[in-house]
Amino acid sequence: MKYCLRCVYPENHPLGIVLDEEGICSGCRVHEEKYEIDWTAKKLEFESLLSQYRLKSNVHYDCIIPVTGTGDDFFIVDTIKNEFDMNPLLVSYNNQFNTKVGIRNLARLVTKLDCDHLVSTVGPDTIKAITKLTLKEFGDIYWHILAGTQTFPVQVATKLGIPLIIWGVNGWLDQVGMFSHYDQVEMTKKVRKEHALRRVDAEMLIGKDKFITKKDLQAFTYPSDAQLESNRVRGLYLGNYIFWDSQKQIEEMIYKYGYETKKEERTFNTYESINCWNNAGVHDYIKYLKYGYGKVSDHVSRDIRLKRISREEGIKLVTKYQDVKPKGLKKFLNWLEIDEKEFFDYLEPHRDRKIWKKDSQEWVLDDHVKNHAQDEGAEDARLKVTDKRSYLVTELLEKEDIDDDYILLGRGYMDETNYKAIEG
Repeated sequence: MKYCLRCVYPENHPLGIVLDEEGICSGCRVHEEKYEIDWTAKKLEFESLLSQYRLKSNVHYDCIIPVTGTGDDFFIVDTIKNEFDMNPLLVSYNNQFNTKVGIRNLARLVTKLDCDHLVSTVGPDTIKAITKLTLKEFGDIYWHILAGTQTFPVQVATKLGIPLIIWGVNGWLDQVGMFSHYDQVEMTKKVRKEHALRRVDAEMLIGKDKFITKKDLQAFTYPSDAQLESNRVRGLYLGNYIFWDSQKQIEEMIYKYGYETKKEERTFNTYESINCWNNAGVHDYIKYLKYGYGKVSDHVSRDIRLKRISREEGIKLVTKYQDVKPKGLKKFLNWLEIDEKEFFDYLEPHRDRKIWKKDSQEWVLDDHVKNHAQDEGAEDARLKVTDKRSYLVTELLEKEDIDDDYILLGRGYMDETNYKAIEG
């Protein structure tokens, strides 16, 4: 297996990654553009775009912002509302794997930034049936979340006649350089299906399980082309107009709004994915079991590119976290009503044979980035560490335990005396 000589990404990255003649990946090359772009001019361009949608009457919403309560969401809403003077409607798809800290942060976001907020919650039994199906068919428990978070905001946009949706950063650009910053790619029906949903749209699930009908998939069914055209719905990425530095941005939100952070089992990053028990847990573990790397590689690669850590430090972090079996796996299996053997049997056909080999009935990694620390060209590809930073761990206002149940519905308001995730 080949690995980028600058970051730690492998060539089998599922989003597609290209290593150039110098052994540097497309994600690292596109990141270099950040230091070439005139971001002041970009911000002015963004203001000009927003002025076309900004309403003077304040009797309607200027835009929609999809949120889950992450630190990035705080930054987006704060920027759009307070810096660009827009009146956003916040829209959330309920992932149903909610943590207490996630519930509190979402309530804190709505309360502190004083925004109206709509939430879509699909029936729990439907979510369970879809999750079991996508795990079997695609080796994926997160399809419903990706589909829901990228569908519900567009449904609301067409129903309420709000043509502008503002997203954060284009993840496919940020990770693997699928696009250039200069392309200014927007969020579209095609981008959603081909990249976020891995070409698996809701209609493709009909008939694969007797318990999943067209009615059950309404929350994941994208508006028609006619609806989109009639409402002129447009999805802009804020990351196309602002130098995106998630760590710095979230730290601003910690100090400004009291955003809570939490340690994770499978990564050193305490800011992201903390709203969901499974994003950096079971979902990420599945990613590792399929492709031989996990979210820690995402975080390490980003921090290398931002000149926060060296590649050697990054490799140590990957080695520490990558193969950790999440304690939350038992909770997930109990929720899905399957045992561990079924879980691993479902994943068996989805293992990438380029990195996983079977040895005496056990799957073992055929290679690891630690074996490539001294590859030829790595020294030439090195970025000098100029902005060393640590991730903050804030005090949790309520104890978070791995044995806690998923929270389906939590509080919608955050007051100054009752910080609990569930009212009372």
